[in-house]
Amino acid sequence: MLQHIAHRLLISIPVLIGVLLIGFLLLQVVPTDPATVMAGPTATHEEIAAIRESMGLNEPVFVQFGIYLSRVLQGDLGRSMISNTAVATELANTVGPTIELMLASLIWAVPLGVILGTLAAVRRGRLSDRVIMAISVAGVSMPIFWFGLMLIQYAGFHWKLFPFQGRGGPLWTLDGLDHIVLPALTLGGVFIGPVARMTRTSLLEVLGSDFVRTARAKGVSEYRVVVGHALRNSLIPVVTLIGLQIGFLLGGAVVTETLFAWPGVGRLAVGAIVSADYALAQGAILVLALSFLMVNLVVDVLYAVLDPRVRAR
Repeated sequence: MLQHIAHRLLISIPVLIGVLLIGFLLLQVVPTDPATVMAGPTATHEEIAAIRESMGLNEPVFVQFGIYLSRVLQGDLGRSMISNTAVATELANTVGPTIELMLASLIWAVPLGVILGTLAAVRRGRLSDRVIMAISVAGVSMPIFWFGLMLIQYAGFHWKLFPFQGRGGPLWTLDGLDHIVLPALTLGGVFIGPVARMTRTSLLEVLGSDFVRTARAKGVSEYRVVVGHALRNSLIPVVTLIGLQIGFLLGGAVVTETLFAWPGVGRLAVGAIVSADYALAQGAILVLALSFLMVNLVVDVLYAVLDPRVRAR
């Protein structure tokens, strides 16, 4: 198992470097000049040129990337050009809320999607199956910002069931739970459909296997056949889908955090890009990339747990 994890970590290194390169190059094409932003509106051309020289912006792009990469490897993410605080400090204040939001979304959306997909597979062709699949298609097709706006409009503004702006506190406090309900429903709501559809498809395939027919012939109860035998063997494609959908979930977190004024990394990245705060934007992209790679590592470990044959590869 440790060898499997080490192998996956080594594979992740070039991927991370590639993500850093793409993020760095994307910020290079932004029309705003960071030296002008840092100098202020009253700065002279000489002052702006001096700042560009001190920031290394006159160097070729590949040299700038090499300097940036060496600083990242040393743990130096620079300082925000707007607040003049360390980027690492800014990110440390926002990583916690983003992790809370992701966990709060996954902790209800994934089990519910698996349950609905299992129910649809067991009751294949019946009304409940068709209703679940219709809801799944609607969930896949629904834009995340529209769902969030509907929750704000009705559950937050009209019915006043939950607050819809900001973070009330840590997740383990009552006020924190109150404030995270609507963002977690928004982010997790669009996650249920794909999980339910994949669970149904995978479980139907496993239910037609020989070992399932043998278990039924031995008189094993239908609940044990479905949950104890078939479901576990059908979870590998579901875990794969969850890992792939995490990228979508991270993108959805940017929209959700902006909608609900949630103080997370996604909202921080949007603000940094809008204000041309290059160092902060690059730090936020780095954190989001690391999050995606960590989730994929967890998915690979779950593969080995669910299917021991994976460890031997």
